[in-house]
Amino acid sequence: MKKIAFMSPVVSSLLIAGGYKIPETSTNAVALGAANIAHNQNNADAAYYNPAKMIFMSDENHIEADLNYIHINKEDYKPTSGNILRSENENFYIPSLHYVSPKLGNNSARVGVSIVSPGGLSRKWNQEPAKTSAQEFTLEVVEVNPTVAFTINEKLGFAVGFRVVNTKGVVKSDGTTDIDPGEGVTLSKVARNMTGESTDFGYNLALSYQPISNLELGLTYRSKIDLNPEGNAKLTSTAGSLVYNGPANVSVPLPAAINAAIAYTFITKTTLEIVYERTYWSAYKRLDFTYDTSINPTLKSIFGTVKPKEWKDTNTFRFGLTQELKNMTLMAGLVIDEAPAPEKTIGFELPDTDTVSVSLGGRYKINDKIDLGLSALYSMHDKRTVSSSVNDNGLDGEFTDGDVIIISAGLGYKF
Repeated sequence: MKKIAFMSPVVSSLLIAGGYKIPETSTNAVALGAANIAHNQNNADAAYYNPAKMIFMSDENHIEADLNYIHINKEDYKPTSGNILRSENENFYIPSLHYVSPKLGNNSARVGVSIVSPGGLSRKWNQEPAKTSAQEFTLEVVEVNPTVAFTINEKLGFAVGFRVVNTKGVVKSDGTTDIDPGEGVTLSKVARNMTGESTDFGYNLALSYQPISNLELGLTYRSKIDLNPEGNAKLTSTAGSLVYNGPANVSVPLPAAINAAIAYTFITKTTLEIVYERTYWSAYKRLDFTYDTSINPTLKSIFGTVKPKEWKDTNTFRFGLTQELKNMTLMAGLVIDEAPAPEKTIGFELPDTDTVSVSLGGRYKINDKIDLGLSALYSMHDKRTVSSSVNDNGLDGEFTDGDVIIISAGLGYKF
């Protein structure tokens, strides 16, 4: 009997949210490469990136709506022997909304809320052997993040937030060959179709400190969230001899992350911000999921085997540059990001690589109440070589391309 190792459909789709995380959920964040933790230009996206900054904003309602277009370029896998495999291009339109209230009570507190998509996307392969385990991985992630900020003193603000994360995933594979379920029949192919959904909870904390007018410091923390999707799995033989149609569930971590930032504004009204981000991917140690007891033991051994993942914590460095003009703000960014997946456990469902991203954008002030923004980010993926002597999935070759383009448009309104 020949067994081909499989990733859990539900888990793999969910972890695309991490390996392909989307930290740029607003027009300004796209323009600055998410280097907007310490410095904020009186925009409502402070409610998400550093809600403690809300106490320093003008005393009025702030609202911002953004639309991001995301293009994920095809990814190539060139094995040491054989034909090149190529994933499909992917395109998405993702909206976001941010709101900051006026000062409340004795002017010592403010409330904000953000509705964003912090991760997700998709990866599709239509060639063997990639489609055997990763024909399609599609994920939708929506986070609702209400926050409240408090004035500690005129230079220091603190904020706390509540995270509500809803995930929906669809996973399909084209099947494997030569499976003996122990029933006197060798199955030529087993296809799978799985859906899963969950709503899970976490929190975030933030500090903003402005010791002098042109120096700003920011610190934010987002907690780990244990995602607990419950869904339905269908495993179907082309011979029609074996069918599983029943529940499947798993628990996986969406890791904690901390951001520390410093921003300095020069006399020319030019602001430079530097952000260090630490993401605690080491929480992702293994895949372990369950099916109903009615599943055939052989299929359970293939689709339900606990698999070590052993991801590592990663460092990200973000650099943002902002230039204030009379009625316009110009922005640019640079991001250097590490991949969390080690060579040992990397697979087709998540061929993650180190990346370097560059970005550019601007906002135009129409009047005292309305402004418009436009920005773009280009993320370049490094090559990733994998050796079968190390890789648990038997991969021996090189992943290339898979670059990402984000274009964002936003409308801000104050009242």
